Amino acid sequence: MEQLIATIEKGQPLFNAIARNKYLKAIRDGFISVIPIIIFSSIFCLVASVPNIWGFYWPDDINNALWKCYNYSMGILAIACAATTAKHFADAQNRDLPKNNQINFISCMCAAIIGFLLLSSDTIATDAASGFNTTYLGSKGLLTAFIAAFVTGIIYKFFIKRNITVKMPEQVPPNISQTFKDIIPFSVCITVFWVFDIVFRAAFGFCFAQGVIQVFQPLFTAADGYIGLAVIYGAMSLFWFVGVHGPSIVEPAIAAALVANMTDNLAAYQAGQHASAVLTQGAQYFVVCMGGTGATLVLVFMFCFLAKSQEMRAVGKAAIVPVCFAVNEPLLFAAPIVLNPVFFVPFVFAPIANVWILKVFIDFLGMNGFMYTLPWTVPGPIGTIMGLGFQPLAFVMLAIILVVDFLLYYPFFRAYDAQKCAEEAEISQEELAAKNAEKAAKLNDAFQGKADAKSVAAGAAAEAVKSDAAAAAPAAEATATSDLNGKRVLVLCQGGGTSGLLANALAKAAKERGIDLETAADAYGNHVDMLPDFDLVVLAPQAASYLADLQKDCERVGNKCVACRGKQYIELSQNGDKSLAFVSEQLSK
Repeated sequence: MEQLIATIEKGQPLFNAIARNKYLKAIRDGFISVIPIIIFSSIFCLVASVPNIWGFYWPDDINNALWKCYNYSMGILAIACAATTAKHFADAQNRDLPKNNQINFISCMCAAIIGFLLLSSDTIATDAASGFNTTYLGSKGLLTAFIAAFVTGIIYKFFIKRNITVKMPEQVPPNISQTFKDIIPFSVCITVFWVFDIVFRAAFGFCFAQGVIQVFQPLFTAADGYIGLAVIYGAMSLFWFVGVHGPSIVEPAIAAALVANMTDNLAAYQAGQHASAVLTQGAQYFVVCMGGTGATLVLVFMFCFLAKSQEMRAVGKAAIVPVCFAVNEPLLFAAPIVLNPVFFVPFVFAPIANVWILKVFIDFLGMNGFMYTLPWTVPGPIGTIMGLGFQPLAFVMLAIILVVDFLLYYPFFRAYDAQKCAEEAEISQEELAAKNAEKAAKLNDAFQGKADAKSVAAGAAAEAVKSDAAAAAPAAEATATSDLNGKRVLVLCQGGGTSGLLANALAKAAKERGIDLETAADAYGNHVDMLPDFDLVVLAPQAASYLADLQKDCERVGNKCVACRGKQYIELSQNGDKSLAFVSEQLSK
């Protein structure tokens, strides 16, 4: 087992390189930016649909108003995603461009939206008016949105890098000059999309977005099978096990399917058909990652209530609340689970077992798949029941998943608990032996009359030194952190959850000590526009692979950045004094 893990660990540089790929990152960050749209629209979807389970139906005017809000938000999801992906891709492109010659991401966003509309929508003309066909403007158009964003970013970089722009005299205000600077790349983008759309429709008779769906549909179908699900979620856990944030590698490849399948499930349910898709956002949030990647919800309760090891109990008590809300880094790094051979098997295979159980209930028992999306921080059991629309079978499935996860983790948990208890017992015996040896030496010295006044004085002096050092410690600490007044610290992780642990610890410790320190937490990818407002940026362990890119971003605005290791981050988030000292040290470098 250890040899297998060592072999996998050798691939960590490659995994980090994949995670940092600017195309995958742009998809992930662009998709994260539109998640509020998905969650907001699902609220109206829940209010409109769930009461139907108990035989209650809203009056037509209220029902139409609820669905209008859903359709006007979720129905244009791909348009928004084209813009957000283009923005994050432009940010990535700008890292390779001089500070005084950057891509205007707002212009890039506008070009991507127009390009996407050209590739995905038909004109609907009636006697009274005309408009857009919205079939591919929602979740079905996500793949086309990503393509439009990338093509736009590549074209913009080509022209901006070579300074092929309309140049204005120096006397012209910068905002006016920027407008003319964008004319050529913007015009080329729209022209390319327009000509391609004409040629594609002439050749195939339908829009490009429809063609993309037809090409990728077999892959979506294969991904929704038992083998496909096992590969997807086994890989996600495997990457995390070696310390690389698995979702950042896997999710970009399946992001479009996650949302499109959920939308298809809802449409099938409303049409009185079986909502049969398994690979959905809700399934990933609440079934596969119940308690976080690795399905660690049951494990943290084992640590907290079943462990005999004092260390494991302490870790469980510290991690139980975050893990209940799907922030399981305190458990992953403090236990540790990451790179711990004992937990390799359940950490990789529990998520696979969970999604297979969900698929069995959908395929063989007729349960509908996930139709509603809730925030990923909703506790797994609650998210499962609500996301599945309170179906009776959902309660049964949830109970089975919890039992299976318990059975998968329990033998390995017991083995690790026994190992830790043995270590603690060994340490205790060593400490006891040391104390006994010290006591025996003192008794022997006293018996031989060696404990004279000189040794007593020396002991007193040593105690005085210890006392002085203890008294000086708070003063030294106060001196070390006094330079934090007026400073601002931003903590970044992958989803904005783990970063809150350290940001809150810093804020609490600063408040208790009367230090004027401002802290904030967010997801990596949302940081570019925030950087000028902060003096130091701290990367959580799962985002540490982005340090090189973050350094380039920070150099542009003149602030500092640092990445934390796993156990170090957990210790800092639990110890206010150490977190303040850490920040002070980084700022003084």
